[in-house]
Amino acid sequence: MNPSKSNMAVLGQIVKLIPPNLIDKLASQHHVSEHARTFSPTSHVVAMLHAQLSHSLSLNDTCDALRNHHGTLSQMRGATPPSRNGLSHANATRPADMAAALFWAVLSSMRDAFPAFVTSGRNYPRIPRRFKRTIHAVDSTTMQLVANCMDWAKHRRRKAAAKMHLRLEMASFLPAFALVREAKANDAKCAWPVCAGIRAGEIVVFDKAYVDYKHLNVLTTRGVFWVTRAKSNMQAEVVGQHAAPSSTIIRDERIRLSNEGYAHDMRRVEAWVEVNTQLVRMTFITNNFAWAASSICDLYRCRWGIEVFFKELKQTLQLADFMGYSENAVRWQVWTALLVYLLLRFVAWQSHWKYSFNRLFTMIRAVLWNFFDLFSVLACCGTAGGCSKELAALRACAQQVLSGV
Repeated sequence: MNPSKSNMAVLGQIVKLIPPNLIDKLASQHHVSEHARTFSPTSHVVAMLHAQLSHSLSLNDTCDALRNHHGTLSQMRGATPPSRNGLSHANATRPADMAAALFWAVLSSMRDAFPAFVTSGRNYPRIPRRFKRTIHAVDSTTMQLVANCMDWAKHRRRKAAAKMHLRLEMASFLPAFALVREAKANDAKCAWPVCAGIRAGEIVVFDKAYVDYKHLNVLTTRGVFWVTRAKSNMQAEVVGQHAAPSSTIIRDERIRLSNEGYAHDMRRVEAWVEVNTQLVRMTFITNNFAWAASSICDLYRCRWGIEVFFKELKQTLQLADFMGYSENAVRWQVWTALLVYLLLRFVAWQSHWKYSFNRLFTMIRAVLWNFFDLFSVLACCGTAGGCSKELAALRACAQQVLSGV
């Protein structure tokens, strides 16, 4: 079966998923429109989206491709191809907070228009089903940069790196908060803003690099449940036995820290946990005394989902070759990568895509400038299940809501 034709290129169909006038609205709020003369904010966003979807390696790579397709590009809300210096200057001077605001605005729009997308679009399969609360995983990923060009991100003597701290909502497998900083920033200090939006009754899981006892005390006071690994140098006294040991649970006890950072009792569970088919001895701490010890182990194990998210992001999108040296340019590229991930996840949900995210990305990249209907391209793989009339109705509804028709 051949894909059906469309009056808009595949790239334009992806750009159309962004609500109309949203980019101009955000550009006005961040005072970008005041200084944008020949290279509009919409053209800037489209150029950065193309750089991610095509895996552009440089500014010249992006600008040459857009210039070669300038006729097709003009159909995408009047976008124009940039010059190399124009795109470089935009990435360096236009605040990356606009790119961050665009990501969160598009996610909010999709959440309001299609609640099923964030509730049943995708979730990590290893989430313990007995937990009905919202589960967050917090971790970071490091992106290597060029040390001799990026003084702001110097990490070691001859290395530079940026780090993205992320809070992932496990039920939707979508970011709930992201922070892009230089790699030398302390993870424990970054935990404060990353976890600030977690509500009472929800669960957050993170590794021991994010352990700050004062922060854990604040989370407990706010009614947030947390699970993490215990540091090897943690000083604590045992104040009671919580549950008897079992075949996999070595000890389960109530402890009290010796320092003054944490004002409550906490629970320490030491257990044998299977890692790569081998049993490894691990020690967990938590502020919840109602869960079974095995549930605490399962909760920490599901934290691996955020590693899967980072793997998908870095193996498919362009987070290896950066097109700018400044912190602002790096943040533009990171936030655009997250936006592309969100748009493709939405396309996958609309088309009932059953294969990997990597395959979805490579299929779309191959037809980026073709005038094919995006969903018929994916249907050619036999993955767009269900009645064709139902799919057509779903696509029409999605395009109406997101296009403001």
